Amino acid sequence: MQRTLFIMACICFAACGATAAPGMKVGVGRTVITPDTQPVWLAGYAARTVPATGMLHHIWAKALVIEDGEGKRAVIITTDVLGLTRELTTTVCAELKAKHGLARQDIFFNASHTHSGPVVWPSLSVCCAFTPQELQHVVAQNRMLSERMMMAVDHAVATLAPAEISLGFGTAGFAINRRKRDAAPVDHTVPVLRVSAPDGTLRAILFNYACHCTTLQGNNLLINGDYAGFAMLELERAHPGAAALFVQGCAGDQGPEPRGTVAHAAAYGKALAEAVEHVLTQEMKSVEGALRTAFTETNLAFRPVGLDVFRAELTGNDRFRQRRAERILYAYNAGSPITDLPYPVQALRIGKTATFIFLSGEVVVDYALRIKRDYSGENLLVAGYCNEVQSYIPSLRVLQEGGYEADDSMIYYGQPGPFTDAVEVSVLDAVATVCRQIGLTPASRGH
Repeated sequence: MQRTLFIMACICFAACGATAAPGMKVGVGRTVITPDTQPVWLAGYAARTVPATGMLHHIWAKALVIEDGEGKRAVIITTDVLGLTRELTTTVCAELKAKHGLARQDIFFNASHTHSGPVVWPSLSVCCAFTPQELQHVVAQNRMLSERMMMAVDHAVATLAPAEISLGFGTAGFAINRRKRDAAPVDHTVPVLRVSAPDGTLRAILFNYACHCTTLQGNNLLINGDYAGFAMLELERAHPGAAALFVQGCAGDQGPEPRGTVAHAAAYGKALAEAVEHVLTQEMKSVEGALRTAFTETNLAFRPVGLDVFRAELTGNDRFRQRRAERILYAYNAGSPITDLPYPVQALRIGKTATFIFLSGEVVVDYALRIKRDYSGENLLVAGYCNEVQSYIPSLRVLQEGGYEADDSMIYYGQPGPFTDAVEVSVLDAVATVCRQIGLTPASRGH
């Protein structure tokens, strides 16, 4: 009898242990990153010559910390700025490793690429002619940005709690290929990640779309998050207590049209929010299981350009080419000629249901379409503007066509540009590397 009771107790203990096995946890944090001090110089348009005059709405850093049943964590940090820099992400990663034990491969950054947010120096510094006092002010705002990103993650870690995660896909149609060539590609997909408490209470919505945040143009001097900021505001008004996080897609050659007014930005924000809401009302795929993360860095080579070209630019009349030439020649004379671009690529997989690919720079839409084709059996979210935004990243097609995304934009990023024809292969090989590390094999592959 005693032996029978012992066996039954063991069975009961095992069953209880199985039932109580830990599941997914999620924490959410957010902090305002609107600069506290004046002046605020807005990023993205070289034609601006005066600082911001006010604000339409606050801009934010938001963090989503996901923890699997084994205690592994990954954090996604979204920011309403034009782009982050290596200095900022390295600083934040070091702090998060010290405070929360997060490895570099577990930390994912994305910038919405709003052209109505503050300058993040030295990104696009060729566009700026700051006085020493103005530069000191901008650098102080950079420090504030890094501190606020860490605050968002701290809060997300502090609010980790059991959660149910689900994934769905919608569409929004206001992005066009701004190169406007025949059959120019677009990606109107809107992936949506829903985070709910076990009782069904909505806690967070993460969504992705590929479109430049350039609805408001260079004449705008009001701080805001462009259409992405308006979309997040719409969703958070509709779901009080929940955080909406926007992840920019491969929008290097994608833009809103028509554009130019606050009314346009608000309308596109509303359209995107409605696309997200539609997904939330449909049946979504449950997302659970082990977290797998991967990080690699490749190098994208620039085509060789003779020093005579930059010497001529330095003495020419174009102030932007002058500043680019000064940067290139200074690096050369310091013994560190700019011949290539370090390029980070990351991946995050949750169980076997959701996979995120994070690409740096202003990636054109060809990359998202190619990756989705290569890994056609996966539920993919492909993001650009991740980690650091150091230049446009053209595909081979765009590179061969030429134009702003392939060549002229390099002036404003201070790069010798353009890239060699190997740029697309180099990026896709890095994607394949991180995908292998998280357990993905392509459905098709070939350059």
